[in-house]
Amino acid sequence: MATIIEQPISRSKTKKHCVKVDMTPMVDLGFLLITFFIFTTSLAEPTVSKLAMPKQDSISMPVQESKLLTLLLDKQKLFVYEGDWIKAKAAGRVIPSSYDVQNGVGNFIRQKQQVLAQNGAQDELMIAIKPVSSASYQDVLNALDEMQLNGLNRYGIMQISDAEKQFLLSAKR
Repeated sequence: MATIIEQPISRSKTKKHCVKVDMTPMVDLGFLLITFFIFTTSLAEPTVSKLAMPKQDSISMPVQESKLLTLLLDKQKLFVYEGDWIKAKAAGRVIPSSYDVQNGVGNFIRQKQQVLAQNGAQDELMIAIKPVSSASYQDVLNALDEMQLNGLNRYGIMQISDAEKQFLLSAKR
């Protein structure tokens, strides 16, 4: 701890004392406290996305083609089309996209919302998210994040059709 070291000075008759404080125990205590707080704090806890899945035998709900957007998710690829697959494919309206803020799928969704808002049907936009088996979990989460960012309440994760799978396989080449 603290020690007092006497230093004799020959000129004066009083003894001067030099105090030297040993800081080693204080440093040890500081590291113990830091270690204690590191072990007792909770780090970032994993978040869980709530996803309501319909029953297998539920009745399908018809959606107007003008109010339906479909996202085809593949590993680091994304395609968007509007309405029916056969009509969109025949017209060449299957558009490659990304999660880019300026030119990505969010911009496409906002444009569609603006068109529907002119007709007073902005809340009726339905998004069908169709991932293939090679799509990563992060790709699906990115698509769900776009739904949250654009304030969409009507979206669903669906199985991809065989024709859409074939299109994605041909787009990889």
